[in-house]
Amino acid sequence: MRVLLIHGSVGNAEAWAPVLPVLEQRFEVVAPNRGGYPPGPLLERIDFEQQAEELAPLLGDGAHLVGHSYGGVVALLIAAAHPERVRSLAVSEPPAFRLARGNPVVDDLVERLAGHFEHGPREPRAFAEGFLALVGSEVRLPERLPPQLEQGIRATMAERPPWEAEIPLDELAPTPFPKLVISGAHNPAFDAVCDVLETGLDAERDVLPGAGHSLARAPGYPERLLEFLG
Repeated sequence: MRVLLIHGSVGNAEAWAPVLPVLEQRFEVVAPNRGGYPPGPLLERIDFEQQAEELAPLLGDGAHLVGHSYGGVVALLIAAAHPERVRSLAVSEPPAFRLARGNPVVDDLVERLAGHFEHGPREPRAFAEGFLALVGSEVRLPERLPPQLEQGIRATMAERPPWEAEIPLDELAPTPFPKLVISGAHNPAFDAVCDVLETGLDAERDVLPGAGHSLARAPGYPERLLEFLG
């Protein structure tokens, strides 16, 4: 059985490295690099809707679907559009903030993120430091950015804001495949989105602290994902 892993922002599919040794023992793992991320060319604009259309064929005849952060938004859209080919859906802290607008902590984070994207520094390292701090990532930037990481940061800067995504919970809720939502107990705005997804999708829910937003690195994440997929 295939597992399709969709990565988040800043890093490419290499972000899944902590889970690959566990999953590859039992599954065919497909972990593409989203458009704009290395080793592919940088794009002027990255759109979650377009990427959902681009990556959906990788489900093949059927696959487990796993998405983190921006990749979680993409995964939710794929699952809604192609439920017949999704065997299960697991997302970790997707920034689908539109689901929880009106919640003060969500509105505050969206305002700060929007301000950073619109008026923040354009130098890649400075932008990334501010962005990673806002989302609570545990990633630490090296003193000198390697070209691959610099491109990943520039790709993040080109992404359509994920809080614009319209996640069709009413379409996803009745789908028969199991669903899992994971948060990292570090940011109440992400917790709020995951709460909405848990309730709206009747999903299993786990909280895995220890790595902030970088949930693939969280203690117990690979094992919990394997348990769910199994």
